Amino acid sequence: MAVYTQLSAETLAELIAHYDVGELVSAKGIAEGVSNSNWLIDTTGRDGAGARFILTMYEKRIELSDLPFFLDLLDHLAAQGCPVPRTIHDREGASFRWLDGKAVALIEFLPGVSVDHPTQGQAFHVGAVLARMHLASESFAASRANTLGPETSAQVLGDCGEAALAEIDPALPATIAEARAVAESWPADLPRAIIHSDLFPDNVLMRGDEVCALIDFYFACTDAMAYDLAVTHAAWSFSADGRSYRPEIGQALVQGYESVRKLGSDEREALPLLAQGAALRFVSSRAQDWIETPADALVTRKDPMAFVRRLEFYRREGKEVFTA
Repeated sequence: MAVYTQLSAETLAELIAHYDVGELVSAKGIAEGVSNSNWLIDTTGRDGAGARFILTMYEKRIELSDLPFFLDLLDHLAAQGCPVPRTIHDREGASFRWLDGKAVALIEFLPGVSVDHPTQGQAFHVGAVLARMHLASESFAASRANTLGPETSAQVLGDCGEAALAEIDPALPATIAEARAVAESWPADLPRAIIHSDLFPDNVLMRGDEVCALIDFYFACTDAMAYDLAVTHAAWSFSADGRSYRPEIGQALVQGYESVRKLGSDEREALPLLAQGAALRFVSSRAQDWIETPADALVTRKDPMAFVRRLEFYRREGKEVFTA
């Protein structure tokens, strides 16, 4: 369960009292997530009709100096009509509070379920909402550099070292040179906006084909919009192990995106390389986590080879995939 800090009922009730959301009714730890502690919060609501929220305590992997960017972005996108949960501000107007030296934020709860095996209709609508989010973010005043770009992937894999990578899989050390080559060829002048950069299926809540919410914006940054589409393509269009590509899903994502925002010829041409960079981002992070996680830890390590297979697919067939 992703609750790294235990909070008593009394502590939670005292915290909720700082918000104009009624009194605490119940709090349940949420199992999903790997970086922060999360609770599903039910309150009496301002009018007594009941209300539901997500409470997050930020434990790791987030620079607290970036927290106002993430939370203000949610408010901006929600105000622009995007299906994004709003930040609930406390009675003093603050978007987050401090509790025992850790930052906590109360976020609007939006209903919906994440899908394991998306349909074409779902993929189309995810692509369209991603494009809407990009356009809405263009009026957001703040910016944040992408700290997980191709140079970082190359650096992380190099730091892991060939010997440690080979212990995971003999094919993995070759990704060091591949990551460096992708970083050297990376386009620098594609249209930019705020991107989600981590839009896996578990970060999208749906009801049928309708996108109810995009969540978990804690990797959001200013970067190429086409790169965000490439990340989403890599996350949605394959079987979990990366062995099978679902062309109907990949095509629907791009078609949905272009139903809202047309890709430029430069973006379309760059997509095969951007998709390789997207795959390498998760190869590097998974390899690093695999090496740094003790063998007896009660954590299921994610196989980096699932994204090596995606990398190989995009290198081999990316041009055809993105020009179809």
